[in-house]
Amino acid sequence: MSPVEQPDFLNTVVLAMSEWAPERLLALAKELEVRAGRADGPRWGPRPLDVDLLLVGDVQRDDASLTLPHPRLRERGFVLAPLADVAPELRLPPHRPERPDGRTVAELLAALPRESRPARVSWTGDDHAS
Repeated sequence: MSPVEQPDFLNTVVLAMSEWAPERLLALAKELEVRAGRADGPRWGPRPLDVDLLLVGDVQRDDASLTLPHPRLRERGFVLAPLADVAPELRLPPHRPERPDGRTVAELLAALPRESRPARVSWTGDDHAS
């Protein structure tokens, strides 16, 4: 899917409750990336950690520093699939206020072409148990 050649990677989503402002959440995401060893490189290129802020409640923003919901959320099977695992009935805020579609995450995933849906990997983490 990336225009830059790179090895396969795992993708997941995290749902959390927070009273933090979107800017503070984004700063935390960027700090985690740097701590994991992320350095500047080609867009969509390989990196040790990539944290995207997809949604913050019903917040809708579109400015130079942050767009919420994430502008490509509805077209990315590798994001919609794990999100549908944990919140299939979640209705996303409209991408454009003038064109709300009202579909759930599960409906958005089902509407994607089959080739846009990610391969599923089963992993229990048992091989890392101490």
